[in-house]
Amino acid sequence: MKFKDTREPMGKSPVAEGQVLKVKIVDVGKQGDGIARIEGLIIFVKGAKVGEEIDVRVSKVGRSSAFADKVEAPTE
Repeated sequence: MKFKDTREPMGKSPVAEGQVLKVKIVDVGKQGDGIARIEGLIIFVKGAKVGEEIDVRVSKVGRSSAFADKVEAPTE
């Protein structure tokens, strides 16, 4: 017997893998990663500290969170 799939489709994530964003680190996670939020999505940023406003590149997007790495400013 087959059942009809009644689940609602997940909403579109406000970020995408590879996207570069400017974020403000507002908290620190259990593993010491910085935490930023965009439209309710939690973004974990390795090595970031509370209060930093940095550019990050999204490396992985999940259902309720994403992971990103700092983008280093080019040196002249």
